[in-house]
Amino acid sequence: MPESADNLAAYYARRASEYERIYARPERQADLSALRERIGGMFAGRSVLELACGTGWWTPVIAQGAARVTALDLNEEVLAIARAKDLPAGKVEFVRGSAFEIPDFGRRHDALFAGFWWSHVRLEELDAFLGSAVAALAPGALVAFLDNRYVEGSSTPVSRRDAQGNSYQLRKLADGSSHEVLKNFPHPGELIARASRRGVDAGVELLQHYWLLRFRGPG
Repeated sequence: MPESADNLAAYYARRASEYERIYARPERQADLSALRERIGGMFAGRSVLELACGTGWWTPVIAQGAARVTALDLNEEVLAIARAKDLPAGKVEFVRGSAFEIPDFGRRHDALFAGFWWSHVRLEELDAFLGSAVAALAPGALVAFLDNRYVEGSSTPVSRRDAQGNSYQLRKLADGSSHEVLKNFPHPGELIARASRRGVDAGVELLQHYWLLRFRGPG
């Protein structure tokens, strides 16, 4: 697992109990309502692999129409919260594991979703990550990534950038601790270019606070 993932996992383990507060911000409600509708419909009838599911905020949305959902995260702290969600009986399985080392589930999912994960992958590791993620799916699978756009006054300011162009934020938790967190904000052209190297029919939808990327894996 990349070294950056260790620090990120520790941060989200400590943030587990307060993670979903971000979804309560008033200025983001219109976007979130639109995204719940889109994401709730795009996986109808599919077997979905959800990477880095966190506290499972999006898992019930996906499970509305999906045939089944396998939700993966590295932290037991967030998985405990996710398992307590109101979910369709028998549809969702939560598994502890890394998005960088996807387990062999003995079946091929025909869709993948990852919310707010792309931005936490180092730029120099993104192509390899996307390749391994697509390779874990059935041919022609639907792939969707959801993440943040940078919005002045709403987003946490970028504190620094490294030599590879990765950006970082300084975040403070309720316990008073401060953490430097990798958080990239890609341009739409970069999203399309990277997706097109690993699949076909790439398209990105831009909302005020979020972007939604969709493409299909190679057939």
